[in-house]
Amino acid sequence: MGRQSISFTQPNDEWLKKQIDSKEYTSKSELINDLVRQARKQQAQVDWIKAKLEKAESSGFTNESREDILSQSKKLING
Repeated sequence: MGRQSISFTQPNDEWLKKQIDSKEYTSKSELINDLVRQARKQQAQVDWIKAKLEKAESSGFTNESREDILSQSKKLING
């Protein structure tokens, strides 16, 4: 496991401490790893949406409008 030293702005550091104090997480490392996992998942979803839109646009063949595709994608992201 990689070890990093990072600095936070005061508001961000205070927010992190509140999350630990509320027992949501046991350490800043656990919290940061969870945030990174969430960001990676979100990026994968954005990449999927972008690929679907690019494929639809480049093929010139789709029964769905860009708005339809975006609507479906938002439903996927939001559960």
